[in-house]
Amino acid sequence: MAMTKESSIPLGRIFNIPIGLDYSWFLIFIIFTWALAVNYFPSAIPNWTTPQYWLAAAFTTFLFFMGVLLHELGHSFVALRYHIPVKRIRLLIFGGVSEITSEPTSALSEFWIAISGPLVSLALGVAFELLSLVLPVGSPEMIIARYLADINVLLGIFNLIPGYPLDGGQVLRSIIWGVTHNNRRANLITAYVGRFIAYLLILLGVWLMFQGNLIDGLWIAFIGWFMESAASTQIQQQSIRDLLGGHTVSQAMTVNYTVLPPDITLQELADEHILGEGRRFFIIKEGENFTGVLSLRDVKKIPREAWPATLTRQVMTSVEQVNVVHPDTGLWDALEKMDQNGVNQLPVTTNQGLSGILSRENIIGFLRTLQEMR
Repeated sequence: MAMTKESSIPLGRIFNIPIGLDYSWFLIFIIFTWALAVNYFPSAIPNWTTPQYWLAAAFTTFLFFMGVLLHELGHSFVALRYHIPVKRIRLLIFGGVSEITSEPTSALSEFWIAISGPLVSLALGVAFELLSLVLPVGSPEMIIARYLADINVLLGIFNLIPGYPLDGGQVLRSIIWGVTHNNRRANLITAYVGRFIAYLLILLGVWLMFQGNLIDGLWIAFIGWFMESAASTQIQQQSIRDLLGGHTVSQAMTVNYTVLPPDITLQELADEHILGEGRRFFIIKEGENFTGVLSLRDVKKIPREAWPATLTRQVMTSVEQVNVVHPDTGLWDALEKMDQNGVNQLPVTTNQGLSGILSRENIIGFLRTLQEMR
């Protein structure tokens, strides 16, 4: 997804996987800390001061989210073992997400990728429970360890609920896929089961709110709404995949693209082609040779005051680094390739050279035509 700003704060890399902290994470960190400092620790340790409660709550919340990170690393590590790249891991308001760049190639690989996260959480729960048994009874350390044992076990069990996008939903999908050998059927069944469970959670949340438990009711209803939205998105994606099935890049690509030499300045490019013609993507050729591509996003990385002195060859992505696609590639595969590489256009090439350009707009227009024909 092309963005002018990062949606998360980079924290570093583990297994060469970028780790990011979504801005929404701070909200859930505050809510967890507040709940522990106001409710849990005062009842568990009645003789502490208020600062001690808040310090212990913040420390416990931090350890919990380290467990969430390990949960996501479990998914990512198994994905890498199956040679499936992982774009990044993000910690956010609902816990965490491993952004795996492509779908598993078999039901077995999806099963192990999906179940690895809950297994990590359950293992952490057991480890903290064992730790609590060797700590002094009633000590703050034992109380924190017991809480982390309970919350990690709860996290593992909750994620095994068979509703998409929870891990249990993906486990269910892998089982249906393995039994029926029909990936499409597995997708749809899992999505509809996920929607059913989502509606149950929403109803449960509303019921709790009417019973006077406003906070828990709102939170459960919010989780249900999130699951319903994700399951609906899965159904829509499957519908798009069905429409694009059997169609190739050559049917949707365009041959109407702008070719530029490598020695014009970014200022000329902006004045004549971006503002003058409304173009956002350019092919760079030196003579008849395709040498690279340049997008509006690349131009925006350069300070405006440097545009008059900066040539396109200095900013372009060279042809050796460009992600390309063949005219006979399936449209759904091409769309997945765009998502994996975070681009909105793909040059279409053959052994004879450049054939055209495929953009998301081309695919959307082609989809609209297919829907009208149906």
